[in-house]
Parts: sequence; structure tokens; C-alpha cells
Amino acid sequence: MFVPSAKSSLSLLVLLIVSILLFIWVENSRVYVSEKYFEEKMAAANLMQKAMNTIKEHRLSQDVFIDEVNDPNLTGLIGEKQSLIVTDRGNLTAKLTSLNPNLAAALVDIFKKAKLQKGDKVAMSCTGSFPAMNIAVMSAAKIMELDLVIISSVGASMFGATDPDFTWLDMESLLNDKNIFEYRSYAASLGGGRDLGRGLNVLGREKIIEAIERNNITLVHEETLEQNISKKMEFFEDAAQGKPYDLYINVGGGLSSLGNSINGRLLKPGFHKYVNLKNIPLKGTMFLMADKKIPVLHLLDISRFARTYDLPDAPDPLPEPGTGNMFKDEIYNVTIASIALAILVILVLLVIFFDHKQLKLRHDEIEI
Repeated sequence: MFVPSAKSSLSLLVLLIVSILLFIWVENSRVYVSEKYFEEKMAAANLMQKAMNTIKEHRLSQDVFIDEVNDPNLTGLIGEKQSLIVTDRGNLTAKLTSLNPNLAAALVDIFKKAKLQKGDKVAMSCTGSFPAMNIAVMSAAKIMELDLVIISSVGASMFGATDPDFTWLDMESLLNDKNIFEYRSYAASLGGGRDLGRGLNVLGREKIIEAIERNNITLVHEETLEQNISKKMEFFEDAAQGKPYDLYINVGGGLSSLGNSINGRLLKPGFHKYVNLKNIPLKGTMFLMADKKIPVLHLLDISRFARTYDLPDAPDPLPEPGTGNMFKDEIYNVTIASIALAILVILVLLVIFFDHKQLKLRHDEIEI
């Protein structure tokens, strides 16, 4: 008769086989469950997808050439490398990464962590460099019913909204006309060097001013960068109508928001409840808002930000809304894991019990 024993090779082999079978059972019991705020995240991602499709359809209806090499998903949101309103170098990989509609869901996640609620007032500074990221912010804000106050700079870095005849403000107006977003810029500046279009030629600056005028946006164009920053702070305060801001969002490398391009690299991308950078060359609106104890969301290094949420670099094809770890989490079936653990513990105890019993019998025999 077989008696379980830790000294028996057969007992140990049975325990090994049973352990492996139980491990396989538990591994295969894993199930997917929806993450927190699943419905809002899905709605934001779907809304961003809808907004991007609207721009794509509009561009195609206008017979605008879309560069299939630089814009393989044919979104119409990747502009020319060079144009009259290009203000700086741009990273094509970062621009392609910003097209993922699930970035809007990541922003919902951040807004929730920031404890934003319906009707909360949010300030946003953006440029033409990352139009898709601007749309992601607007999508998340709309789903959470936030009061978004936008001040833009129109110039764009390479591969952004670089078409002088279809700038970021034109995209914003199109999406507003199509009733996708009610948000529109409260004011806009030229962007580029000193936020005054320095580095652009005269025709480029004229094209930007024309874009601001045809979209009926108030122009911010003082004599210096410092004055532009002060003017934008005034506009933010005017738009708030006495209500405090609950969050400030910076998208891109606009100098009026950062103050100095170096400042943008000193602050890592993502949410900051407090910003403690003191000795910086010049404070833009983002740092002036932070001085008022307003939390900041800094969206400049888009690829790094996307990797934080396990979103791919420059995806081709673009992921469908709802794709990614932020929507569903994989967990073990606790009931099955508990049963497997109980079976294993019982078998081990049986082996120990019979070992102990045999040892006791031998001890009794010696005493007799």
C-alpha cells in the first residue's frame, strides 16, 4: 500500500505534478475586468477619433494632398515639414504618437486623479505643434464637462498644423462648426520666437495674423515676450470671471507658457500638483499659474507621456479606441486560486502527517 512520505520519490513526484497542474489551472483562470472610469475613458477616446475623422474628411474634400510617408494613417493632422508658419524643429515620431485616440482616455485618468469635477475651470495653453494632442485634451474635457479656457499660439513646429490656410485655429473652428466641441480659443498670439513670430519671414507673420482674424479670435501681440505673458495672464483672469482655476494644461513648447524653452525640459511631462522650480530664466503663464498653487499638467514630451500609459510610439495602424491597459486590467480568479492553494496545502499536510506517523511508530518500536 502506498503511503505518502517526504522521503518517497513517488510522493514528491506526485506533489510536483499536482503543483504544476494547479499552476496551469490558476494561470488560465485570469479574467479581464474594466478599469475605473471605463465608460468616460471610452467616450473620450471615441470623441477624439470622431474629431480626427472630421478633420480628415474635410481635408480630403478640399483635395488637400496628404503625405502617405509622413502621415501613414492619412489623418491630415501631420503637416508639411516646412512652411511659412513653421517656427521650430519638430519630432515626427512624437507627432505620430499624438494621433492615438486613447491619449484622450489617459487624460481622463489624469483629470480624475486631479479630482476635477463637472464645471471645474481649466486653463489651457497650446500651439499649432500638436493639434491631435490639443484635440485629446478637448475630448477629455468635454466628456468630463469641464469649463476649458484656451489661449493659443498659432505657429507650429515641423509636422504640426503647418498649413497657413488651415492652422490650428481653423481646425478648432471646424470642430466647433460641426458641434463636436464648444471650445474655442479665447485669444491667440503668433507663437515662435518671443511669441511674436521672430524667426518667421514677414509673409509668415502676415499669414498667422490673417488666420487669427478670419477665425474672429482676439490677437495677443505686445512688444515683448514678457508683455505677451502678462497679457495672456490678464485674458485668463478675464475668462475666469472671478472663479479660480482648478488645473492649468500646457500642450507643446509655446514660449508664452514656458517662459523659456529650457523651462519645458526642467519639468517632466505629466501631472504636477505642485511645481517648485524657482530659479528659472523667465516664468511663463504655466509657472505663474503654479505660483498661484494651481496644479499643472505639462504635455511636451509626448512620446514619454504616452509610454507612461503603455501607449505605442508612432503606431501604424492607429489603435482602435478602447485599446490599452488603462481600459481593462487582467486579474486572477480569486476563488480558483484559493481552491488550488487549499488542495496543495492539504496534500503537503498529508505528506507531513504520514511522515510524522511513521516516525512515531519507529520511536514506539525502539522503546518496546
